[in-house]
Amino acid sequence: MAISKKPLRNFSFLIYEAAQNKETLNRAAMLTKKALLSEYDNDFLGFDEENVEIMRDEYGKNEITRKNEDGVFTRLRDAFINPFTLVLSALAVISYVTDKDYGAVIIISVMIAISGFMRFIQEARSGKAAAKLSEMVCTTISVQRKETGKTELPIRELVIGDIVHLAAGDMAPADMRMLHTKDLFVSQSSLTGESEPVEKFSDEIKTEDIEKHSPFEFNNLVFMGSNVVSGSGIGIVVNIGDNTLFGSMSKQIVKKKVVTSFEKGVSSVSWLLIKFMMIMAPTVLLINGFTKGDWGQSLLFAISIAIGLTPEMLPMIVSANLAKGAVSMSKKKVIVKNLAAIQNLGAIDILCTDKTGTITQDKVVLEYYLNTDGDKDAKILQLAFLNSYYQTGLKNLMDIAVINHEIEDNMTFLKEDYHKVDEIPFDFNRRRMSVVVGDKDKKAQIITKGAIEEMLGVCTKAESKGRIVPLTEEIKKEILSIAQRYNEDGMRVLGLANKTGVADGGTFSVADESDMTFIGYLAFLDPPKESAEKAVKALFDYGIKVKILTGDNDAVTRFVCKKVGITIDSLLLGADIENMSDADLTEAVKNTNVFAKLSPQQKSRIINILRKSGHIVGFMGDGINDAPAMKEADVAISVDTAVDIAKESADIILLEKDLMVLENGVIEGRKTYGNTIKYIKMTASSNFGNMFSVLAASAFLPFLPMLPIQILVLNLIYDISCVTIPWDNVDNEFLRTPKDWKASSIGKFMVWLGPTSSIFDITTYLLMFYLICPAITGGSFHTLGAGQQLIFMSIFHTGWFIESLWSQTLVIHMIRTPKLPFIQSRASWQLTLLTTCGIAFGTVLPYTQAGKILEMTPLPLEYFMWLILTILAYMTLVTAAKKTFVRKYAELL
Repeated sequence: MAISKKPLRNFSFLIYEAAQNKETLNRAAMLTKKALLSEYDNDFLGFDEENVEIMRDEYGKNEITRKNEDGVFTRLRDAFINPFTLVLSALAVISYVTDKDYGAVIIISVMIAISGFMRFIQEARSGKAAAKLSEMVCTTISVQRKETGKTELPIRELVIGDIVHLAAGDMAPADMRMLHTKDLFVSQSSLTGESEPVEKFSDEIKTEDIEKHSPFEFNNLVFMGSNVVSGSGIGIVVNIGDNTLFGSMSKQIVKKKVVTSFEKGVSSVSWLLIKFMMIMAPTVLLINGFTKGDWGQSLLFAISIAIGLTPEMLPMIVSANLAKGAVSMSKKKVIVKNLAAIQNLGAIDILCTDKTGTITQDKVVLEYYLNTDGDKDAKILQLAFLNSYYQTGLKNLMDIAVINHEIEDNMTFLKEDYHKVDEIPFDFNRRRMSVVVGDKDKKAQIITKGAIEEMLGVCTKAESKGRIVPLTEEIKKEILSIAQRYNEDGMRVLGLANKTGVADGGTFSVADESDMTFIGYLAFLDPPKESAEKAVKALFDYGIKVKILTGDNDAVTRFVCKKVGITIDSLLLGADIENMSDADLTEAVKNTNVFAKLSPQQKSRIINILRKSGHIVGFMGDGINDAPAMKEADVAISVDTAVDIAKESADIILLEKDLMVLENGVIEGRKTYGNTIKYIKMTASSNFGNMFSVLAASAFLPFLPMLPIQILVLNLIYDISCVTIPWDNVDNEFLRTPKDWKASSIGKFMVWLGPTSSIFDITTYLLMFYLICPAITGGSFHTLGAGQQLIFMSIFHTGWFIESLWSQTLVIHMIRTPKLPFIQSRASWQLTLLTTCGIAFGTVLPYTQAGKILEMTPLPLEYFMWLILTILAYMTLVTAAKKTFVRKYAELL
């Protein structure tokens, strides 16, 4: 195969990240047709089968590499492998090896099994709730081959250098340079965000224009992922599969996902508690070993303390919270692909969103139809309808908007009153198009619409104040001024003119577009969704700033922002950002809330800068041009109608592209965070307090304050009672601001609230050691025989077991809210029921056969009288401590 160069074949880096690839497309755009065909040793007859196989062997099939989903084994492994389960597993092994403590091993195994399997099941259910992403549709395309001529082939069979025929309705199967076009209009909205189709030509780009523009702006290149709106063309394939723009973006989004704030938060909390445990457990071991002399029991006790300090059910609680959030959001037409994204959605303080189709309806609407004086005029609408309805060329979104508006106004009778005589099609040189219509009286007129400047160029008169007057310079200035006013409001303005007294028959040409009368304007808008303004305000009320990142022009963007209540603090264009350093851009994004005419990589860069500045950022988009930014964001949001690549990179999929749904998602995310952090803080602080109690008891008691197996059972009862925390109520005030994971906040909470329980643990020690136990056994510990001392210790263990269970379970209700519990803020019935059952079970346990196995002893009524007083005093102290904490740190959870 005689190809001397390969400049168009080695496309191994992203188009915006490798200068070589930009040069590749530049070369494809600037070569003449003859030179381009010569590069591939091809002609308009196409490759023969031998050359096809050579090209396929060298460059592969025209397929996009897809990210494989994790298998069942991988998901099961991930469900069980986390810092807490690894620590618990290690402690279980140590318990078995050192003392053959089967009870401890069984309890620890139950904890791990419940945590792992529940997490696995919940995530599996969430995965089923998400809509399965569709594979690329196996479409066919018309390809020219020597043996078969023009034939339909699956797009995966294309090879570099193939000659492809495009027609209206075709999807571009690869990146191509056009060799021949006939009124070819291509929609690139999924790539660039442009709402209007782009006309493509076959002429080469001038060398001096190459470096001034990006390949997107070259009108002789067609990219995979775009679609033909009208016309036809013949092109040569220059890139296929992963080497296309579409494919290079898909390669970028299957890179390793950035670590999110949620994942960082859980990890930091986990390691904080593990480090704390690694300090406390050896300390407890040494104190008890030296004071008690029984190093074996001391080791088991230290292991139990380590387990007690670890929120061993954290993975389960987190998964249950997230799964519950996913189910709740699905009822609001939101599908969650990545469970962690629920909390991230609640944590975001900045929402970056594309404009087209996200805050707008993705359809052009005729906003105004005005006469020359700027007044609304039904005559203008009627003539515009005739022009749009009878033209047979490219019916763009503005034509459709005019026709739809006319139908809504019930003016379709015009089709019966007028008939088409001829038309003068639109072209981008004239930037206008005309139709000739006649009425029932055989009176005909030319109706022309187009860009204002071009319309004024063919008009010599204007209709003003009901009269036909000469088109003076003063009137021209007034017309341009009115058009400019609407342009500044972000609307596309077209001029409308007519010419009466023409023949009702014959053929008309561009030459007939002369000596016309300017009669009015048509102003179009891609309008915002009805809910957009309300949603933007709601997000602001919840502490979220909305920033617009769009590829559309700044004029339209300004108007849309005005419509939805977004005050433009500052606006930056892609051209401005291109020349900014990261430091300059970091400063600029602080005060800029609208970015226009952005490339995909510029969107991604802005997201990255915002995240590096400490913000939690969400991004909402639906086109392939949004995929890099979606991958960079803490939480990526898309819609079910988005391109496959965008859906694949999304964490959350909206069934309705509605910002009000996002508000609901934010609230659900903050509920998820609130209920998750409740468990972490209340468990960590409670366990922290218990450890001080254990240290005090270890240092001064002549025996262990509680048996290792009892500590494990205590923690298991407590953790199970916390399972319904995901269904707990969350105060409305808590939902009003973004919530991010802060390990330091948890540490402060532990230090402030934890010791409060230690105070009453110590009073319980004193009560049990000097009052309750001596009263039952008939003497102080040191005066008793060995048998009575065992009874003394059993009573003591049981008393502290019950007090610990009551205090750490009831305190859930105390520190779940900064308000007064049970009065100003009530827990959900599920949490109230389960905590009550947990307390009841633990209290009754000593009176059962299971209690005997655990070496517990039934306690007298006198104990419970003292217990109630202790708990009331404890709850009073906790209330005072949390109010002080809130005053100092301005938050509780």
